Amino acid sequence: MHVFKFGGASVKDALGVKNLEQVLRKVGFENTLIVVSAMGKTTNALETVVGNYFHNKSELQSSLRNVKTYHEAILLDLFEESHPVFKKVALLFDELHSFFDRNKSPDYNFVYDQSIGYGEMVSTVIINEYLNLVGITSNWLDVRECIKTDNYYRRANVDWEATQMAITSKFNTSVLNVTQGFLGSDANNFTTTLGREGSDYTAAIFAYCLNAANVTIWKDVPGVLNADPRYFENAQLLNRISYREAIELAFYGASVIHPKTLQPLQQKEIPLFVKSFNHPEDPGTMVAKGKGIEPMIPCFIVKKDQVLISLSSLDFSYIVEENISEIFRLLHLYKMKVAVLQNSAISFSVCIENSYNNLSDLLHHLKAKFKVTCHENVSLYTIRHYNLEAIAQLETDKIVLLKQLTQETMQMVTQ
Repeated sequence: MHVFKFGGASVKDALGVKNLEQVLRKVGFENTLIVVSAMGKTTNALETVVGNYFHNKSELQSSLRNVKTYHEAILLDLFEESHPVFKKVALLFDELHSFFDRNKSPDYNFVYDQSIGYGEMVSTVIINEYLNLVGITSNWLDVRECIKTDNYYRRANVDWEATQMAITSKFNTSVLNVTQGFLGSDANNFTTTLGREGSDYTAAIFAYCLNAANVTIWKDVPGVLNADPRYFENAQLLNRISYREAIELAFYGASVIHPKTLQPLQQKEIPLFVKSFNHPEDPGTMVAKGKGIEPMIPCFIVKKDQVLISLSSLDFSYIVEENISEIFRLLHLYKMKVAVLQNSAISFSVCIENSYNNLSDLLHHLKAKFKVTCHENVSLYTIRHYNLEAIAQLETDKIVLLKQLTQETMQMVTQ
C-alpha cells in the first residue's frame, strides 16, 4: 500500500487536477490511497464564511457564493456540463447552506469544524470523478467514517483503536481510493478537524493503520528545504532526514511537514518522501530511520503572528513551581500552544499562538497575579544546527525581544 497526499496548491485549478492524473500515470497507482486537501485557498475562504456567519451575516451568502463560483469554474474546465459531478458538488454546497440555516450552536469551534471540511469534500469529489472520466478507476471514501476522534474541535485527538477498527472494516485495498485530509468525526459523528495543514497527518494515520510501504507528500517544492523560500533566500534541498530530526523541525514550525505526521510513521518505520508534483520522478527528500540530516547545514524556521508574554511577580518574589504551575494551567485552559519559554528568578516569558482568540481572557487572569507585558504580532525564528554566521544573518535589522541557545538550536523572538 502506498499513500499519496496532495495539498491545496497542487490542485488549485483544473491544470492542477490534470497534473495529479499525470503524476499517477508516471509513478503508478496500484494499491494506492490518495489523500487530498481543499483546493487552493479554499480553507481560508471558508474561514471567512465562518467569520461572516458569526460577525457579518450580511456578507455570508456572498462569501459562500465566492467559494462555489471558484469550484464551478474548475468543474467547467474539466467536465461537460451534463456530467453528474455538477449535481454532486451542488448537493454538498446545499448541505453547507442548510447547516448555517439550522445551526443553533454558539460555539465557534464546533461551527468551524462542521463547515470548514466542505473544501475537502468538494475537492475529492471533483478529483475522483475526473480520474474515473479519464480512465483511472477510483473509489471516493468519506474519511469521517474512518478516522475517529474526540470532540476537541479544531485540533481533535485521534482515537487510534476506533480508527484502526473503522479502517480495517471499511477500506478496500484492491482499488485506488480518494479521500479527504484534515477531517475526522467524533463519537456522535460530528465532523472534527485535526488542525490546520492536518492532511499530512491524515496520510500518516492511514499509513499506520494499513501498514503502508511508504507515504509521499506532493509539494510545489523539490522536497524538504533548509528554509522556507518565501522568507529566506538560497534555500537548499535536504536529501535525507532522520525521523528524530524531522520531528524536531516540525515541532519548531517547519511548514513542509505537519508536526504530528511523523510519530505514527516512526513507530512502524514507514518512510516518508516529500517530492515535487511538477517533477515527480526526481528523488525529493526521504525521511526515514537514520542519523541527522544530509547535507548537515543550518535549518531556518519562522513562525509569524506569535504573542510574547513576559511575567514578573508583583512583589519581586521568586517565580517558583507554584507560579509556573498556575501559568501553565491558564495556558491550557485558554488553549494556547506554547512555542518557547524562558524564566529567571523573578520573571517568566512565553511565546504562544493565539489560535483560539482567547488572549484577552488569558491576560485578564494573569494580571490578577503578575505584572504582565504583552507583545503581539511578533515572529519566532529558530535555527537548527546553527553557527555564528547564521545567527548574525538572522539578527540583522531586527529588534530581538528574547533569545536562547541550546546545543543544537537557537531561538529568538523579534518585533
